[in-house]
Amino acid sequence: MVLREHGASSGAYRLQPRPSPFSAPAGVRCLARRRSPMRSVFAVVLPAVMALIPQVASPRAATHDLNFADVIPDAGARSGPESLAWNHDGTRLAYLYDDGDGLALWVLVPGEGSARSRLADEVLDAGIDAFHWSPVNDTLLLESGGDLFLLPAAESRPRRLTRTDAEESSPRFSGDGGRIAFVRDHDLHLLDLSDGEIRPLTRDGEADFRLNGETDWIYWEEIWGRDSTGFWWSPDGQRIAFYQFDETPVETYPLLDTAPHYPVVKRQKYPKAGTANPRVRIGVITLSNGDIKWLETGRNDGSYLARVHWHPDSRSLVVERLNREQDRLDLLTCDARRGRCRTLHTETWPTWVNLGNDFAFLDDGSFVRGSERSGWRRLDLHGPDGRLQRTLTPDGWVMTSLDGLDEERGWAMVTGFRSEEGGARERHVLRVPLGEGHDLETYTEGRGWSSALVAPESGSWVHTWSTADTPTVRTVRGAGMGAGVELPSGPPPAFDPESLPRWEFFAMTDGNGQRLPASLLKPPGFDPERTYPVIMYHYGGPGSQVVADRWGSRGRSIWHKMMAQRGFIVLSVDNPASIFFGKKGEDLQHRRFGEINLAAQKTAVGWLKAQPWVDGSRIGLWGWSGGGANTLYCLFNAPGLWRAGVAGAPVTDWLLYDTIWTERYLDHPDDNAAGYQASSPLTHAAHLEDALLIIHGTADDNVHPQNSLNLVAALVEHEKMFQVALYPGQKHSFRGLSARHFYRRMSEFFQRELGGDDTAAQGSD
Repeated sequence: MVLREHGASSGAYRLQPRPSPFSAPAGVRCLARRRSPMRSVFAVVLPAVMALIPQVASPRAATHDLNFADVIPDAGARSGPESLAWNHDGTRLAYLYDDGDGLALWVLVPGEGSARSRLADEVLDAGIDAFHWSPVNDTLLLESGGDLFLLPAAESRPRRLTRTDAEESSPRFSGDGGRIAFVRDHDLHLLDLSDGEIRPLTRDGEADFRLNGETDWIYWEEIWGRDSTGFWWSPDGQRIAFYQFDETPVETYPLLDTAPHYPVVKRQKYPKAGTANPRVRIGVITLSNGDIKWLETGRNDGSYLARVHWHPDSRSLVVERLNREQDRLDLLTCDARRGRCRTLHTETWPTWVNLGNDFAFLDDGSFVRGSERSGWRRLDLHGPDGRLQRTLTPDGWVMTSLDGLDEERGWAMVTGFRSEEGGARERHVLRVPLGEGHDLETYTEGRGWSSALVAPESGSWVHTWSTADTPTVRTVRGAGMGAGVELPSGPPPAFDPESLPRWEFFAMTDGNGQRLPASLLKPPGFDPERTYPVIMYHYGGPGSQVVADRWGSRGRSIWHKMMAQRGFIVLSVDNPASIFFGKKGEDLQHRRFGEINLAAQKTAVGWLKAQPWVDGSRIGLWGWSGGGANTLYCLFNAPGLWRAGVAGAPVTDWLLYDTIWTERYLDHPDDNAAGYQASSPLTHAAHLEDALLIIHGTADDNVHPQNSLNLVAALVEHEKMFQVALYPGQKHSFRGLSARHFYRRMSEFFQRELGGDDTAAQGSD
C-alpha cells in the first residue's frame, strides 16, 4: 500500500467562515444520492451548515488567453476527487484522486484534517473502477476489470473474491456486511464472505432476452439516471427484491463499430416512441430457501415499475408504478412473502407526472415524498395509511432533492430554490420541519449553486459549491472543524477564474409580458460604442434550464468564456416551459415541441438587436441533444433570423427517440401524429437558409446517428448546403480529443460565419 498525505490547504480555493445561524440537528437519516439516488436510507447526523461563501485565491497571472487545452484538458490530466462516499458511521470519506503520483483511493478522516491514500490504482492490474464501503465496518469492496476484491480495514492489499471471464457488476453488501449480491451473465448471484461460496439466485438470464437484477437500457437511461443496479436488499438481509426484464418485444438498433478491419455491428435493444417496451416484473427472493415470489403489481398494460422502497420492518415494499401515459403514479404496498399489492396513494396530473427520487420511510411507516400537485415540487408527509398529512416545504420554496431526515428533532433536509423571479438559477441547502410550529431554515446563503452529501452519524457533510464564474469547491464540514476541510481540486488551472469574462444575470420580457431568465457574457474590455457578433446557447426542453449560477460542464463554461475573449457576446435565455416557471410552465410543451422555445429565442434576438453594441446580422445559435433539435427547429422555422447554427447530436424526428422520454411529453404517436410531425425538425428541413453544422458521434446509443443521417438525406433532397462532422466511436457525450476537436470545429465555424474580433487573442491549441 502506498501512503501519501495531502493537507486541508491543498486545494486551489479556500472558504471563509461565517457564524452558524443555528445549532446542529441530531439523528438525521441520509438519503444517499451517489450512484442511485434515494435508494439507500440510513441514519446520519447532519450539523448546522455554515453560511460560507467560497472566495477564489488568485496566485496566478491576471490575464490568460484561453485555448482548447483549457476547454478540454489532455487525457489523464488531473482533476478533483471523484466518487465521494462516506463510511458506515461517517468518520471517514473515501474518494478517487490523482495527486500527481497516480490515481489512488484516498480516505479522509475529517477530524484530523488530512487524507491518506488507502490503495494505489496500480496495485490492481486493471485499476480501480469503483468501490463500496461495508455497512458495518471500514472494509472496502473494490471493482476492478470486471472482478471483485475485498480490502479489510487492517490489511494493506486487497483480497480477490472473483476471477471470471464474465463481469461481476453492481455489487452490494447485505446489511450485516457478511454477504455480497451482484450480477453476472444477467443473473443475480450471492457471495458469502465467511467461506467465499458463490451461488446463483436466478438461472435464466440471457443477453437480449431476460435480464435479472439489472436494468435494461430504457430503465437505465430514463428511470434510474444511468444506474444499472436492479435489485434491493431488505433491511434485515433476509430477502432481495429484483427486476426481471423480458426484452423479446423490443426492436433492435444496430450500432456500427468501424475501428476493426471488418466493421462490427453492436445490437442495442431500444424501444422507440410508439413501439413495444420490455416486459418487467419484480420478484422477491427469500435467501434461506431460494424461493421467488413475484409481486402482483397488476395493470399489465406497459406500466413502468419505476421505484422500489423496502419498509423498515422488511415485511413489505412500496413500488412506484407509472402508467405508460405517465399521467398516473400509483404507490403500491406489497407483501414481501405473499406478493399481494394494494394501492397506498395515487397522484395524477392532466399532462404527465414527473418521477422523483425523493421518497423515504419514517420509522413508524409514515413516509415523505415529493409532489408537484401545487404546481411546484414540494415535500409532503403521509401517514402509514398513505393519507396526506401536510406539505412540509413552505410556499415560496421549491425542492429539487431530499437529502436527509432527522426524526428525533423533526426536520427534513432538502436542496431547493426560491420560486421568485430568477430564483431557480441558484440552489440552497435547507431544513424544513416535519411537524408544525417551526420555520424553515436556510443552510447556505449568497449567490451560487450548493449541494450537500451528508454522512452517517458523525455530523459531517460535504458542501459542494460553485458559481458561473467560480469552479467547483468541495469542503467537508462538521462539528469542531471550524471553516472545514477543503478537498483537493486538482492542479491550479493556467488561468485565474476571476480574471475571465463574468456572467451577468437578468430578465427580458416577451410579447406576453413573461419575464424570461437570461445570462450574458461580454468580451473583456467591452466597448459599448462597438458592435459585436453573438453566440446564443440553449436547450429548451420541459423543466430544463441553461441559465444557472454554477460552473458549466463538459468544457462548455470555459469555451463560452474563450469565445468572449475572442470578441463574441454569449447569451442564454430559458423559455416559459423551463424549471423557472414550475410544472404549469412545463405543461406548455405538452404534445408540441419547438414553438415555445422558438418564441423565447425570437424574444432574445429582438432584445439583442435593440442593443447598440450588437451586430444584429451576426447572431449564431447552438445546442446539444434536445438543444441540437431546438437549434434545427429555430433555423428551419425562422430562416434568416440567425446567420448560423450548430446542432450537436440532435433528435431530428421524435419517432426515432425512446418511448419513456418522448411519450411523457408528446403522448403516444397514435394519439398525436400531428404533434410528432410538427415538432420534428425533419419536417421543416426545406426551409434552411442559414449556415448549418451538424455534429454526431457514430456510437451514440442515446440519440442514434440515424437522426443526423436522415436529416442529411432530407437536406440533400431539398438541395440545401450544410456541413457535417462525424466522430467515430463517440457516444452522446464526447470525450478526450474528440471533445476538444468538436469545440475547435465549432469555434472555427462561428469565427468564419459570424466573424469575431480579429484583434482578439486566438490562443494556442
